[in-house]
Amino acid sequence: MKEAEIRRLLAANLLCVFSVILTAVVPAFFWDGFTILGTHLAWLCICSVCVSTLNVILHLVLKPNLSPKRSSFAQKISRFLKCCIYFFMSCILFHAIIVLYGAPLIESVTETFLFAVLLSTFTTLQCLCLLGPNIQAWIRVFTKNGAMSIWESSLQITTMCSIFGAWFGAFPIPLDWDRPWQVWPISCSLGATFGYMAGLIIAPLWIHWNRKQLTYKSR
Repeated sequence: MKEAEIRRLLAANLLCVFSVILTAVVPAFFWDGFTILGTHLAWLCICSVCVSTLNVILHLVLKPNLSPKRSSFAQKISRFLKCCIYFFMSCILFHAIIVLYGAPLIESVTETFLFAVLLSTFTTLQCLCLLGPNIQAWIRVFTKNGAMSIWESSLQITTMCSIFGAWFGAFPIPLDWDRPWQVWPISCSLGATFGYMAGLIIAPLWIHWNRKQLTYKSR
């Protein structure tokens, strides 16, 4: 395993972490009263758009999973449309799962859906960038020893950290502390965000420490 590839992964992940931090800081210079808690829905939109844009750009620049086969323009358009459909379906699926886990069904629909979009950005979008609209590849990556590169190992870690962060973020909501961050879905979205950032930092470090044990085979 080449150290240069691990450094590329670390640099890309740190850029993603930095972009999330900027979404909480930069808008305040142009938007009076902007805060993560006070204008949470706006922040959810900004964070989702910025992280999505950066992930797409990094994928196009670094090309971590470049296929040896060249695609025609029509195939690229078809792939792009499939990715858009998969992402939208992911948002709907996450929305349904979140409601099943106790989110309001009718009230706060906008809040729940934007939280689902954020979760899809942290999870599904990365899968689409790295693996494309290939469900079999997704299943392979998220099975034991299914990763075929350090990028796929990083995908495993960041996706799981994002989902677990969102889940742990739900624990303070029922408590009667009456804190501003207990309003739905602030604690869950913050938990997902911190989980995503933690995964981005943990992934290259874990891969570096275990690089001698990690072996990736072509399948």
